[in-house]
Amino acid sequence: MRIQLIKNAGEEPVEVIVMKPVPVESLVEKFKDEIKYRPMLAKIDGLQKSLTTPVGGADDGETVVELIAATTQSGNLVYQHTLSMVFLKAVKNILGNVVVRIQNPLNKGLFIRIDTEDELLDSQIELIYGLMKDYVRRRMPIEERRVTREEAITIFRTLGYDDKALLIQQAEDIDSLSLYYLGDYVNSFYGIMAPSTEYVGTFELMRYEDGVLLRHPYTDDPDIIPEYRDDAKLYRAFAQVEEWDRLLGINYVSDLNKVVAGGGVRDMILLSEALHEKRVAEIADMIKESGKRIVLIAGPSSSGKTSFAKRLCVQLRVNGIRPLYMGTDDYFVEREETPLGPDGKPDFENLNAMDIELFNSNMNDLLQGREVDMPTFDFKEGKKIFGRRITRLEDNAVMVIEGIHALNEAMSTHIDEKNKFKIYISPLTQLNIDVHNRISTTDARMLRRMVRDYKYRNHSAEETIIDWPKVRAGEDKNIFPYNGEADVLFNSVTIYELALLKKYAQPLLEKVPEESECYGEARRLIEFLHYFRPMDGEEFIPNNSILREFIGGSILLQE
Repeated sequence: MRIQLIKNAGEEPVEVIVMKPVPVESLVEKFKDEIKYRPMLAKIDGLQKSLTTPVGGADDGETVVELIAATTQSGNLVYQHTLSMVFLKAVKNILGNVVVRIQNPLNKGLFIRIDTEDELLDSQIELIYGLMKDYVRRRMPIEERRVTREEAITIFRTLGYDDKALLIQQAEDIDSLSLYYLGDYVNSFYGIMAPSTEYVGTFELMRYEDGVLLRHPYTDDPDIIPEYRDDAKLYRAFAQVEEWDRLLGINYVSDLNKVVAGGGVRDMILLSEALHEKRVAEIADMIKESGKRIVLIAGPSSSGKTSFAKRLCVQLRVNGIRPLYMGTDDYFVEREETPLGPDGKPDFENLNAMDIELFNSNMNDLLQGREVDMPTFDFKEGKKIFGRRITRLEDNAVMVIEGIHALNEAMSTHIDEKNKFKIYISPLTQLNIDVHNRISTTDARMLRRMVRDYKYRNHSAEETIIDWPKVRAGEDKNIFPYNGEADVLFNSVTIYELALLKKYAQPLLEKVPEESECYGEARRLIEFLHYFRPMDGEEFIPNNSILREFIGGSILLQE
């Protein structure tokens, strides 16, 4: 059989003749000196597969095999799943059958709680860390066994994984699933695993707050641990939504499915939305108390920034403050002055694409009570138009400004810090699939964007998935490095949204053709959505909900 092997992303394939079936891992070994980063999985004829998958044979067919490293979202998830299993086995060997909850991303790693009767000792963490490194050194194989749905339920109950058993019992779309064995330790993970422990040799384990951090490489360089930066505000934001989940009685997808099946959708939606409104009101109170007059809002794609900003404006009015809402998009430089990206096209996300001097001058004039001729950017002509917005800031008014660079100090460098109140917004998903499998916030945001892109821009799911790596690269450069500058974080996630988005997103994903480069990613997301029972009850979602920005019906976005 002829195999068209793509060794590194962006390269042309090389032809390899393989006369008898061999695992993809053997091809990795054969070309290891030509492969830039260690692959974590493979895309075989468009589908994401484990490196243990056999390819080749005596027939005359042809197969395309692309090696996928941890420089991609899918490859990095394989790294995280595999490292989590190594960690869980080490915990069991050191501490016995304690409950371990893998909760959320934090500080370029995973925040994990270990429920022990007594306080977890530093010496115990060191023992776990040392045992993990020993497992890696020993190159222990990770074996995949495919079992039926009924077999999985029985095994999970025997192991005491009642949350996993209940979830699989609810997930009627799932006929079978993979269990993974590492020595005598068995568990399940949403997604593909690496063939052995040697694939996850780069990691750190450290105490953090009331748990531990399991830090791993990031997509920009899968061979190193990113520099540590304490995301204390992000930790508090996750802790708050965890408290919200407790109020709602929903910690795992199985809990959400029970509410959907049991007729509790209306109350769940209303309580979830009320918690949002309460938090927005609290932030408005904080702004009034601060006396600051410029509110700067930034967050990654599909966070609901516009809906949040306009809800905040309503709550500011309740406090007797008159908000002046604006976006930074009107402060682009003229089109011919826009810096170019590596592809030779205008890079509108580059900070230098903004007319920083004019923005700062206008904002300071407004703060001084002067009348300002604020620009309106004509995107068709590629230039600023003046004379349409002659504005003055009243004494009891604040500016509410939303923009990609809003938290970057370089954007507002000439504005006195005493005038700025900074808000970071993101849907920080605390709901987990089960005790050991978290839901990727990145996946949740992409599903939001997919539904919105189709509804408002007539984009297919294929187009959204293809564009997503570029979107993520822009966020890594322009947004995430500055979230620590925020005075407050707003978590825009709604506990019910994935059950609702399923009915919109799954049909779009199913339309992605098999020959598409993103077919494998579409299938991965479909398999993820299988865990959720689809939710009706859209009529209970308020018309000022952040989720309305994506599914339609928002009163906040009407002109």
